[in-house]
Formats: sequence, structure tokens, C-alpha cells
Amino acid sequence: MDAVIISFVGLCLLLGVGHLLRMRVRLLRKLYLPSCVIGGLLGLVVIQAARWLGRPVPEAWTAGWKALPGLLINVVFACLFLGVALPKLSTLWKRAGPQLAYGQVVAWGQYVVGVGLVMVLLGPVFGVNNMFGGIVPVGFEGGHGTAAGMGPTFAKLGWKEGQDFGLASATAGILSAVVVGMILINWAARKGYTVRRQAVESVPEDDTIAVIPVDRRPSAGRLTVSSDAIESFTLHVVVVAVAVGIGLLLQKGLVQAANAAGAVLPEKAQRAANTIAGSFPLFPLCMLGGLLIQLCEDRFDKHRLIDYGLTRRIQNTALDFLVVAAIATIRIEALARGLAPFLIIVAAAIAWNVLCLLALARRMLPDAWFERSIAEMGQSMGVTATGLLLLRVVDPDYESPAVDAFASKQLLHEPFMGGGLWTSTAIPLLATAGQLPVFLIACGAVAFWIVLTFAARLNRMTA
Repeated sequence: MDAVIISFVGLCLLLGVGHLLRMRVRLLRKLYLPSCVIGGLLGLVVIQAARWLGRPVPEAWTAGWKALPGLLINVVFACLFLGVALPKLSTLWKRAGPQLAYGQVVAWGQYVVGVGLVMVLLGPVFGVNNMFGGIVPVGFEGGHGTAAGMGPTFAKLGWKEGQDFGLASATAGILSAVVVGMILINWAARKGYTVRRQAVESVPEDDTIAVIPVDRRPSAGRLTVSSDAIESFTLHVVVVAVAVGIGLLLQKGLVQAANAAGAVLPEKAQRAANTIAGSFPLFPLCMLGGLLIQLCEDRFDKHRLIDYGLTRRIQNTALDFLVVAAIATIRIEALARGLAPFLIIVAAAIAWNVLCLLALARRMLPDAWFERSIAEMGQSMGVTATGLLLLRVVDPDYESPAVDAFASKQLLHEPFMGGGLWTSTAIPLLATAGQLPVFLIACGAVAFWIVLTFAARLNRMTA
């Protein structure tokens, strides 16, 4: 019991010190790094320095940290659709069709770049694992949460280092998204490509230190039930747990379905099906569990008991603790052994995202192409908040249609990419079927979304 308490206090201290550093260190404010990332990096430095000095951090201080990300990522994804008003697919497509197509090209292209680079260079020269090409989309498009959540999958497939490389990729992605994004914003403003520009220096100080002014502090959520019966926050935790439970049932059903199908498949296909089903992570299925609950809520619950604000508090709290624990427990020795191919694949991924913005965005997006694409770049290399941050710098009052298109697109994009169903399938597929099938699927998806965009535009012109 003492070890559990000590490790919990240690995580909280890392988060607290990370936030203090975020508030006090100007460079960290300029990079807009989340406090949980700073706290995780601080924990990583402390743990590695203690080992180097020959006095390792006692296990009681970090008890359960390695297991925590695999648990909390299920909570994060279970909350994804809870409390969200689900519009019709036709409505979402009208609001965000081009944005979705562009986002899909960027996301699938990360597989093209990562897997393709491993096939032609990193595999033959450095002998990296077949799954190495997946660390870019897992870390960039998925982020720290997805990288941590995929840890058990990497381990089951025989490449435990995949989680370490995925987390390192996510850290590199969020840093490069802000740095490269700010460079591109200044370039676009000079060229006249932006609707409106606000210099980074003009962002209010309260924003840079992540303090919301007293007169502008929003509500954290709305209480939906009387505390005499049950606390509203407790009720929402129960709902999230039910979503996770549904996800667990779906996972068990997936394994049973693979076993049943395997009875009629050739032996090689049977092994592949069992491997994919057995290593398929739980968290995207928890997302489906949350979606099912929200659909039932919309249809049957006239009291609207699930509140968006309270659900986001649960989700964001889980994500903060997940990230700090995951980064602090990265195994540096694993990264050191593959540092050269890691730097090459990260540089290629950054180049792909910049290329999309410079070459594809103005041709695929109907208006405010730079605002739309800079938000997409921030999200596809960091997290959604990074994309919104870059958008806010270039469009502070959200005068362009970019924010509405970006938000609507996320509802259609996230179930499949960035930790969704395809992300969870691609890694087992790389391990079982090899790189070529995944590479060809990704190339086909990129081509499909580009052709769909221009076909839709041609149809509108001739209508």
C-alpha cells in the first residue's frame, strides 16, 4: 500500500513541477508544451540520472507507472464520443468533406513514408524491425496516448521497444509541430496567404502561462443528477467504466470470431488472423463502447444525463497521468540502439507534413487553405490542442471557416486514424503480413482521397 501511495504522490509531484516550469520558463512557454509532457521529461531525466550515478530510483517510487498508460488510454478513448452531440453523417460531410479528405491524405501518407522508408533504406541498412515504419503514425498522428496504449500490442508481437520509439516519436512530433508551425505561419503571413495574422509575441501573457483570466474562466461541466442520490462526477465515471466494459466484451468477441474463422482458413491465414485478433488493443474498442452508449443516450435518455464538460474532465485527467507516466518510463537504452534510423524516419515524417501543406493544401482545400492546413499539421504531428493553438495564432478570432471544418472533421477522422481502428490494425498487420501490404493499402488510400477531392470539385463545377 505504501508503494502505491508513494508512486501516486510522485506522479502528482511531476505534474505539479512540470506545470510550474511551464509557467516560469520562457522557452517552455514559447514551445507551448503541455505540463504533462514537461513533467514526464523531468521524470525521465531524474530516473536516468539516478541510474547513471549508480543509485537507481527505488521501485516503490515508480510502482505501477509502466502499467498505468495501458489502463488509462482505455478511459481516454471511452470518453471520446460521450456527451458529444452526434450530427448526421451527411451534415458532417458538407461541413468538413474537403478537410476530412486532406486530413486522411496527411495521415495515410505517414504510413507511406514510414513503411516505405523502412522497406527501401532503414530495413536493409540498419536491420530495423518490420513494425518500425509504424512508429511515425503511432507517435505523430496518434500522440503519446496512442503510443503508450500500443505498448502491450508491440510486446505481444515481439518488439517491446516499439512503445519507447512511439513515445519518443510523439515527443519529437509535438516539439517540431510548434517550431515548424510557427516558421510556416510567419512565412505565410509575409506571402499574404493568411486571412489574418497575430504575431506570437502578441498572445496575452495569461495565455502563454496557461492561466485563464478570472473573468473568462469557463464552467468545468454541469451537474446532471442530485448529489443526494449520487455525485454527478461519480455517475460519469460509472458511464466511462461501462464503455470500457463494452470494449472488453468486443475484444473477447473479436478473438472468438477469429478462432471460428480460423477453422475454415488455411493454416498460414489462420495464424495471421489469430495474431491480429489476439494483439488488437482494447482502447479503440472502448471508443466504440462509448459511441454505443452515446447513441443510446441520444435515442432513449430524455434527461440527458451525460454531460460533455464532466466527461472531458475525466478524459483529460486520465491523459495527463498517462503521458507523464509513459514518458518518465521510456527506456533510453532502447532508443540509443536505434537512434540513427529514428532520426531519419522522424525527419522524413516532418518533411511529409510540410510538403502536404505547401503542395497539396491549396489544391485540396476550398478556402482559407493555410488556416485549415496549419491546424491539420499541428494535429497530425502533435495533438488536437496543438492544431488549435497554431490555428489560433494565425486566426485569433476564428474568422475563417477553418475551426468549424477542423472540429467537424475530427468526428469522422478519429475513429479510424490517430489511435483508431486502422492504427490498431496496421501494427499487427505489419508483424504478420509484412510491409508491402500495408504500404500498398496506404498508397491506395492516399490516391483515393486525392481523386475523391478533385472528382467532387469537378462535379460541382459541371453541376
